[in-house]
Amino acid sequence: MVRLFKRKKKHDSLIEPDEIFLDSKNLQNFNRQQFEGRIEKPITKKTIFIMGSFFFAFILIFFIRLGYLQINQGERYYERSKNNTLQKVIIFADRGIIYDRNKIELAWNKKGTGEDFGIRTYKQSGFSHVLGYVNYPAKDKSGNYWQSEFEGLDGLEKQYGDILNGKNGSKITETDARGAIHSENIVNIPVRGVDLITTIDARVQTELFSLIKNAAENFSFSGGAGVIMNIYNGEIIASTSFPEYNSEILSLGKDEPAIKNYLADKRKIFLDRTISGLYTPGSIVKPFLALGALAENIIDPHKQILSTGSISIPNPYLLGEKTVFKDWRVNGWTDMREALAVSSDVYFYSIGGGYENQKGLGILNIEKYAKLFGLGVTTGVDLPDETNGTIPSPEWKIKKFNGDPWRIGDTYHTAIGQYGFQVTPIEMVRAAGAIANSGTLMTPHFALGDKVMEAKTTEVEMNKEYFQIVREGMRQAVTKGTASVLNVPYVEVAVKTGTAQIGAAKNRVNSWVIGFLHYENPKYAFTVMMESGPTTNSVNASSVMRQLLDWMALNTPEYFE
Repeated sequence: MVRLFKRKKKHDSLIEPDEIFLDSKNLQNFNRQQFEGRIEKPITKKTIFIMGSFFFAFILIFFIRLGYLQINQGERYYERSKNNTLQKVIIFADRGIIYDRNKIELAWNKKGTGEDFGIRTYKQSGFSHVLGYVNYPAKDKSGNYWQSEFEGLDGLEKQYGDILNGKNGSKITETDARGAIHSENIVNIPVRGVDLITTIDARVQTELFSLIKNAAENFSFSGGAGVIMNIYNGEIIASTSFPEYNSEILSLGKDEPAIKNYLADKRKIFLDRTISGLYTPGSIVKPFLALGALAENIIDPHKQILSTGSISIPNPYLLGEKTVFKDWRVNGWTDMREALAVSSDVYFYSIGGGYENQKGLGILNIEKYAKLFGLGVTTGVDLPDETNGTIPSPEWKIKKFNGDPWRIGDTYHTAIGQYGFQVTPIEMVRAAGAIANSGTLMTPHFALGDKVMEAKTTEVEMNKEYFQIVREGMRQAVTKGTASVLNVPYVEVAVKTGTAQIGAAKNRVNSWVIGFLHYENPKYAFTVMMESGPTTNSVNASSVMRQLLDWMALNTPEYFE
């Protein structure tokens, strides 16, 4: 039995020839990927030896390295593990760039040595008050940032700080006791701030600032400001104020002597005169009184009033005496258009407070129509710290002068833009724009594109013919009146000038010019104010505007097309 069993086992281990031929008939059904139909070949001893040697060498190297780290370098890495710390480090986002309307950089970032963030760099001469400045991220004594964001402190940097800032990122760093970084991994990628494209034309603003600066320094004005605005959409083409600070000096805060000089300067370096400076307007308020007089139907625009150089009324304090209110010169018989052209004070005394047989608006209507055109009210411009002007009134006088009552002389002074009347240049450019476009008060703004503030307009409900009468008077101021210096051949402008006496001695003046261009098809309104200059000056705000028009005719003629 045993023998038979062994023979059978030997027989089963052999493959008979007929079995080979049998399998070959099914060759096409074999799965070659699974090695079916193939004769398996055993792995050789040589292959096993090579593979074994490879794995042995790998394991040997691993244990040698492990031994080196654990035994030879163990103490070093132990000390490092005790002293090294993991820190979450801020990756500062780049602040958005501020551009002018032509994509010229006005405020951008410059990487400094040793700094973790970009240092803000600004276009100089004429842009500081509009752009403002920033406060940089700050560290404590241990080197940790307690302030991790840029903070806009003035101008557009402050107004649009949230979108300019972007979003900081972070990373994890391994640092040893000496401060050396051994490894770092980014956790959050920083998001760059959004760029801001403004309405400003840097070319025009630079030139306007230069002209105002030169006039102030050479003709003893304490400062000045200028604004140009599109009368149909409120875009500010130029807005500049002199004197100004250096935005980079204030942002860095390291130049203490320069900053002390800014603080000590009596000219008020930090004051943006365009939006926060309050100034006696003088005769530039007369167009708005003329519109009020026409709307209230107190005078026909063709009626003439005689100016012999002054009017006189009884003195309320001295019986038998008269109080004299002077005109700036003898203007003779003037109707409304000519009164605007030559700036007759007597004419506006008469329609403002009334005189002899001419009925006047009265102080309440003067206040009404001044406010109707935005005087004494903030414009809503997209800059911080805008101040509203002041229109004198009986209530104002009672508070200001300890209950002193309002008198007719106060009305006369208010009617020619004196007494307590105060306005800002931005108020006046908006008001001039409303004359040019027949009664639409635009909200001035500096941001273009999808960052632009919601357009807000106020309509002055008034007969459109009244605006045309006033525009004609302002044009005559150029052709034959007080602004003949602006009678240029390349563009027709219409303006109203003003010279406001200031100070107790009345020996200094604010010089103004407001207006628009073109006369027939207006698009831009402008205001230039030269602050506190000598009464004897031969240069005034109109002179500055003339120089700007000459420059624009050569360098930016598109504004005259």
